[in-house]
Amino acid sequence: MQCANCGFANQAGMKFCTECGTRLANLCARCNFENPLPAKFCGECGQALTLQAVASPQVTDQVAPDRDVSIPGEVGLQPASTERRSVAADRRQVTVMFCDLVGSTLLSERLDPEEWREVLGAYQAACRQIIERFDGHIAKYLGDGLLVFFGYPIAHEDDAPRSLHTGLGILQAVQQLDTRLGQPLQVRIGVHTGLVVAGEVGNDALDIVGTTPHIAARLQALAQPGSLVASADTCQLASGFFTTVSLGPRTLRGVSEPISVYRIVEKREARHPLDSAARTGLTPLTGREQEAGLLLERWEQVQERSGQVILLSGEAGIGKSRLIQALTERAAQTSTATLIEYRCSPYYQSSALYPLIDFLLAHPEFQAG
Repeated sequence: MQCANCGFANQAGMKFCTECGTRLANLCARCNFENPLPAKFCGECGQALTLQAVASPQVTDQVAPDRDVSIPGEVGLQPASTERRSVAADRRQVTVMFCDLVGSTLLSERLDPEEWREVLGAYQAACRQIIERFDGHIAKYLGDGLLVFFGYPIAHEDDAPRSLHTGLGILQAVQQLDTRLGQPLQVRIGVHTGLVVAGEVGNDALDIVGTTPHIAARLQALAQPGSLVASADTCQLASGFFTTVSLGPRTLRGVSEPISVYRIVEKREARHPLDSAARTGLTPLTGREQEAGLLLERWEQVQERSGQVILLSGEAGIGKSRLIQALTERAAQTSTATLIEYRCSPYYQSSALYPLIDFLLAHPEFQAG
């Protein structure tokens, strides 16, 4: 942890420089928000953080004999350096969503400026709430439009499905807003997934470079009012989770090759990749004979009225869900037991009761008449 004032390398966890006494603060170079020392990104604007030294007043009751005394008002403190350290460029796959309000110019003409400001604020707040729910990042507000990143600065294994869930949620949310004119708001949304270089571009620390945002903007222009369209690349990554309608290959301005475009109609009941894969048939389970045998042994004990609790843990992608799938298939073949399945969701992390609520909604026989 290097002090920007004297250059001394302090040990990790120090709050003040042990060489010159300057306070070490995790200040954001973009918005000057002070973050906790362990933070790597700004909690206010999302900027990547680097520790800085912040000058603090020194209290002393003596003046060195060979030093001049500064007179307040004549000689001030030197301002802290405003130089911002560059954010390293990062090549990654990002899903970009463009959302634009339909007929905003006409609405602004028919409404008083204060009323239009309230409508626009409600629209942006509704979009922001849904985007944050699926952990997207609003890169820019473009008038009545929004540029949103999924996969930067925070990446998830399901960024493409998250973007489409967000788009469908925005389509539904804006229709419920009051426009003061008795007609619902409508938006156009375009989504595309591709490789970009993410990092500092000009004064925008969180920005991306590549053709991906341009294609997303062109797809947004193709969308009909109140619809969500996405490229084949995005739909392939979200395969099985949504009902889509092919719009065929389209030639987009500034893009050399035609791009297959799909309209996203609605989300399906599949809540896990295995749910959609099971429709077309799963590959045989191999290399997990010992683990599968242990699960089946415990199931046999359950059938003998000996209750069992199993905790299955491991790294992501090693086949935990596939093992559970194999167990449920075997249980369904050998007994008439009722399977009650509860699943957590990364989209509802703030709801402790979501697994129970989701189960009740998926089983109408449990709902109140």
